[in-house]
Amino acid sequence: MALTASTMLPLGTKAPDFNLPDVISNQTVSIANFVGKKALLVMFICQHCPFVKHVQHQLAQIGRDYPKQDVAIVAISANDANNYPDDAPEKLKAMADELGFTFPFCYDESQETAKTYTAACTPDFFLFDADQRLVYRGQLDDSRPSNDQPVDGHDLRTALEQVLAGQSVSQDQKPSIGCNIKWKPGNEPDYFRH
Repeated sequence: MALTASTMLPLGTKAPDFNLPDVISNQTVSIANFVGKKALLVMFICQHCPFVKHVQHQLAQIGRDYPKQDVAIVAISANDANNYPDDAPEKLKAMADELGFTFPFCYDESQETAKTYTAACTPDFFLFDADQRLVYRGQLDDSRPSNDQPVDGHDLRTALEQVLAGQSVSQDQKPSIGCNIKWKPGNEPDYFRH
């Protein structure tokens, strides 16, 4: 299991658009679905990653806590399902059903959306403000499968609360750490090659 850190896309970046199928509703989801929200949280996750499994209940809880506060949330899996069948759309839907996700869970089969976000690991978080400009990218909190820190979503929740309060989000942001996105052979982005 190779540890991979998020790329830390520059703050202020406009949310890249996408058109992806939601494995839960079978509807196509795009950035246009979230216009007019105070915040948009885009999460790159998957079903099989131990780092995602470690935080998945907190992700579901965030999904329950924030939509009533005008926060849109979308999860995306970009892993190569041919080589990682646990991340195929039907397995993603089962994960969403089991955890009670209240947000779309999209499948990025081409991996192009992951590339436009410079997503590198699972989980990888991108929080945008009402203008869909990036204000936070990085870790959920300090917890990892190998430490005893609480899975409370502290870093991400603090950023969400700052956006909702109309405050500037602290630029002191730590990268997320997780498993690398499972790129299709020959499809690895330039930023991923070491």
